[in-house]
Amino acid sequence: MASNLHRKTHPATSFTVYDSQPSSSARFVKEHPDVKAAVSIRELAQTCDVIITMLPASAHVLEVYHGKEGLLSAAKKDALMVDSSTIDVKTAKEVAEKGREKGVAVVDAPVSGGTGGAQAGTLTFMTGASTEADFNRARPYLMHMGKNIVYCGANGNGQVAKICNNMLLGITMIAAAETMNLGARLGMNPKLLASILNTSSGRCWSTDTYNPCPGVMPNVPSSRDYEGGFGTSLMAKDLGLAVSAANEVKSTIMLGSSAHQLYNQLASSEEFGKKDFSVVFKWLNDNAKRFGK
Repeated sequence: MASNLHRKTHPATSFTVYDSQPSSSARFVKEHPDVKAAVSIRELAQTCDVIITMLPASAHVLEVYHGKEGLLSAAKKDALMVDSSTIDVKTAKEVAEKGREKGVAVVDAPVSGGTGGAQAGTLTFMTGASTEADFNRARPYLMHMGKNIVYCGANGNGQVAKICNNMLLGITMIAAAETMNLGARLGMNPKLLASILNTSSGRCWSTDTYNPCPGVMPNVPSSRDYEGGFGTSLMAKDLGLAVSAANEVKSTIMLGSSAHQLYNQLASSEEFGKKDFSVVFKWLNDNAKRFGK
C-alpha cells in the first residue's frame, strides 16, 4: 500500500514514513531513497499535512492518536488523517471527535481485497467521514492504493461496512471449506467440484477466488501450506468485533458467533495460529483423520 501511494504521489511532494519497528522504515527508505523516516509519531504529525495509518487493533489506534506523544498532540491545523485499521465503531467515532476538537479531519477507511489487492492497488476502501467534503479530501490518496473508494456516511460507518463484510467472509470460508472437504471425502475431484460450484448458485469469493482446498487454485495460501494471506488471529479479531457490535444492538448472529468460536480455536492453536484463515479446510481434514474413518 505504501509503495503504491509513494509511486503515484507527485514527485515534488514530501513523503515521510514511520513504523514502530525502525527496521521496517529503514527498509522502505532504502527501496525509495527520496523518502524520509520520522523518528517518532509526534515528528510525523509535525511534518505531514496528510497522514494515513494502519494499526492492529483499537487500543493501538487510541494510543497513536490520543497518546501523550500521539498524532493529535502535535497535528498541523487542518491536517487530514485517514485510519485504515479495522477497529470497533465506537473507537472510530471517538478518534474522529477528538480530531474535530483539534481542527483535524479524521476519516475511517478500512480496506478489503487482501494482500493481492494491496500489491495490485485494487483495494476497496469503506470510508466514514463527518462530511462529504472530508471524504473528497481523502479520496485522491485512497485512489492511489485502491480501485473502489466508497463513501459510507458518517464516521464509524466505514467500520460498520468492514465488520459486516468480514463476518460474511469468515462464515463463507468455513462453508466453502466444509463443502470442499465433503466433496473430496465423497470421492469428487476437488478441481471439478470447484468449477461446478463457481458456475452454480453456491459460488462465492471463497470458492472462486480464494479456494481453501490445496491444489484447486494457484497463487493462493492453500497452494503454499496456508502461508501468508490473512491470518486466523486477524479473522478471530474481526469476528470478535462483529460479535461485540451485535451484542450492543441486540442483533442475532448465530453463524457469526459460531465462526468466531471456530477462529478463536484456530488462532490459539500452535499449528494453525499463524496460518491464513483458509486453513480451516486443513483443520477439518485433520479432525476427520483424527476422529473419523
